[in-house]
Amino acid sequence: MFELALTLSFVFLSLGLVLATVRLLIGPTLPDRVVALEVIASLTIGFILVYSIAYDTPALIDVVIVLALTSFMAAVGFARYLERGGQRDDD
Repeated sequence: MFELALTLSFVFLSLGLVLATVRLLIGPTLPDRVVALEVIASLTIGFILVYSIAYDTPALIDVVIVLALTSFMAAVGFARYLERGGQRDDD
């Protein structure tokens, strides 16, 4: 049962990555692409966590923490850029 849960987790995370990548590529606006990029980062974090659980490698949790903090800082940076009048396609 545990193996099935891990397999389903990998499948759904992979499907989410594909769909978020499609959104990143077609946009149509910059905020859409920024949100898609954040979703990709979150799904990557989930992927690494599931992998860490599946193969019993707790050292990867440190990688996940660093990736999550970096992703958060990038989101804040993009938000500040857009708030200060960065190039937007929806104006």
